[in-house]
Amino acid sequence: MTHSFRVLLQVVLLWAAGLGAATQFAKIAVPFAEVARLYPDNADAIGWLLSIISLIGAALGALSGMITGRVGPSGLLISGLVLGGAISLFQASEPSFYIMMASRLVEGLSHLVIVVAAPTLIAQITLGRTRNVAMVLWSTFFGVAFALNAWIGLPIVEQFGLPAYFALHGILMLVIAVLIGLCRIRVDLAQSSVGDWGLSALIKAHVQTYRSPFISAPGIGWFFYTLTFVSLLAILPGRLPEELSAPIAALMPLAGIVLSWVAVPLLLNVMSSIAVVNLGFGLGIAAIAAAFLGLPLPVVCIWLFAVLGLVQGGSFAAVPDLNETAEAQALSYGAIAQMGNAGNLLGTPVLLTVLWRTDEAGMFGAVVVFYVAAMAAHLWLARRRRAGIR
Repeated sequence: MTHSFRVLLQVVLLWAAGLGAATQFAKIAVPFAEVARLYPDNADAIGWLLSIISLIGAALGALSGMITGRVGPSGLLISGLVLGGAISLFQASEPSFYIMMASRLVEGLSHLVIVVAAPTLIAQITLGRTRNVAMVLWSTFFGVAFALNAWIGLPIVEQFGLPAYFALHGILMLVIAVLIGLCRIRVDLAQSSVGDWGLSALIKAHVQTYRSPFISAPGIGWFFYTLTFVSLLAILPGRLPEELSAPIAALMPLAGIVLSWVAVPLLLNVMSSIAVVNLGFGLGIAAIAAAFLGLPLPVVCIWLFAVLGLVQGGSFAAVPDLNETAEAQALSYGAIAQMGNAGNLLGTPVLLTVLWRTDEAGMFGAVVVFYVAAMAAHLWLARRRRAGIR
């Protein structure tokens, strides 16, 4: 087996781990009606089965980056996959609501480890253009997983039920863990002790992460991306004519994946990853401006989500672009995980509140403010990097 083929196989397996992590969200979100029917007496709290993973990520994302960088991403990734697989197999027993909720809380730890450790490994085993393509591939894991769960998962639920669906996810997670273990992926880490695991470690992780304009930049931009991505994906299809709602909702994330795949590797040859991110935000503002000028909303939806693919691919490529060591990359991916989960938690309530208190124009205006703030934050962080601040 040649070295190039071995690296390709490893990247694909690590991406598959990401698909498993994203399915930890999708397995509740996609067959949500079936999950709600499983717990009819807890309808008012059923949404927590989905969002509790985001709560874990928002609280512990930065700390997970520090632990991954210092302990080692390979072992942690396999542990996260095994834990996630075991939890899915347990969930196949259809436990009571509060036990299911507790299992989802633990599953949040599994998810967090995977989405920090896997891209850290990808960034370490690839170089140059190969790394750019690999990081763009990684950036598609969430959208691809949701699409696969809709196309393949829902028919499984309809034919065999939720227990089979959860069990299949658990088995696949365990198989991926075994295959990654057999690959024996190793990376060089900075020699440092892990130290205290208490409150002081949590504070130190946040200080080390967010004081650095190199480590924090991808995550800070990612916050503004996630603040609007899931929320607009939920809100915009409902503003369309009924016959267009479902097809546009399916095309929106697909447009971002396609443009990210096609354009980001090419753009990274001529501009920095952060410039690609800001280009995506700027074109997003242009899409909203076109809506104010009368461009039909379905076209605006596709345009907006297509150019957000630049933010998606550019943000993940920015981590190894700005950070050379595995420890710094792990911290940066931890910041992406933390900021992304925070954005997912806040985005829908914030934009719905703006929409209800104003109108559609007010909501789009808020999105423009978020994107301007994202571009300003990236320009400010770039200035600090040029000043030599580490």
